[in-house]
Amino acid sequence: MPWDDLHEPGKPGNKGGGSQGGGSQDKSPFDIPQIQIPKFKPSMFWIVGGLLLMVWIIPGTFYFVEPDEEGVVVTFGKFSRITQPGMHFKFPSPIEHASTPKVRKIRRAEIGFRTTQGGGLQKVPAEALMLTGDQNIIDINLVVQYKVMDSVAYLFNVRRVHKLVRNISETVVRGIVGSRKIDEALTTGKAAIQITAQEQIQTLLNKHESGVQIVTIQLQDVHPPEQVASAFKDVVSAREDKERMINEAQGYRNAVIPEARGQAAQIVRASEAYREEKINMAIGDSQRFILHYNEYKKAPSITRKRIYLETMEEVLPSMQKFVLGNNKQGVLPILPLRPGTLADVTGK
Repeated sequence: MPWDDLHEPGKPGNKGGGSQGGGSQDKSPFDIPQIQIPKFKPSMFWIVGGLLLMVWIIPGTFYFVEPDEEGVVVTFGKFSRITQPGMHFKFPSPIEHASTPKVRKIRRAEIGFRTTQGGGLQKVPAEALMLTGDQNIIDINLVVQYKVMDSVAYLFNVRRVHKLVRNISETVVRGIVGSRKIDEALTTGKAAIQITAQEQIQTLLNKHESGVQIVTIQLQDVHPPEQVASAFKDVVSAREDKERMINEAQGYRNAVIPEARGQAAQIVRASEAYREEKINMAIGDSQRFILHYNEYKKAPSITRKRIYLETMEEVLPSMQKFVLGNNKQGVLPILPLRPGTLADVTGK
């Protein structure tokens, strides 16, 4: 049956056709139902417009500033005012726009490495390797902590503040390390490098009017490159041995020199005491001689005899001595003379 017969009910072969056909049997099974579109009224336009206006105005009218933030409002792209923490009103965009930078948050810029999400470290050799003043290469990992000091300058003067801080920090540290020897950068010069770097970085950031204040700078790790690390360890060990030997020599010197000075002072004092002793003895002997001489002049014979006897007693202390007068011809055996004593036998 041709498809045209479906649309011609009056032809033969079509059930219910003919002049008597009519009613629901004349409808085609492929008729599409019609959709009644309501007529548009002017009042509906105002309702839809009002709803859209409310959706646009209400969310953009009020904004909230957190305790660690500061609100910066611009009117038609020009700075208008600064708001403190809390809820505030503004005209909806594009009339006014509000930004809320965190002015109390401590931000962190890493030079020479990056911290991954898992807590690991990823090295950046292009930033870490630096040349020292004595033509050596060292690997430096640096962390710069900063915060927003001027929110208006932070938002409008510099497009990418974090990148500016990182680039300035790397440039300043390269200049400082390039003016020092490798020993200073590896050992005692770290604190001085941090202080100098913080001052110079802050000066450059102020020159760019970035609105950023440097809080602290930390040298996380300073070491030679991995290719020459073993050689540097040998150098450090030799330097430590040198320092140890120098300290031992200084300790020995500090122990020996005071002892030698003490011995020298002791010898000098003993010599001075010996000198004083001899001088005093000589003075005493001379005075005693003078006193004896004065007594001798008073009684020469008695004094001579006494001196003779005292001298003989000192010269012959352990011998028996018999003293006889001029009138005696022999020695009396019963004379009780003890050893070491003198007796004057006069015969009287």
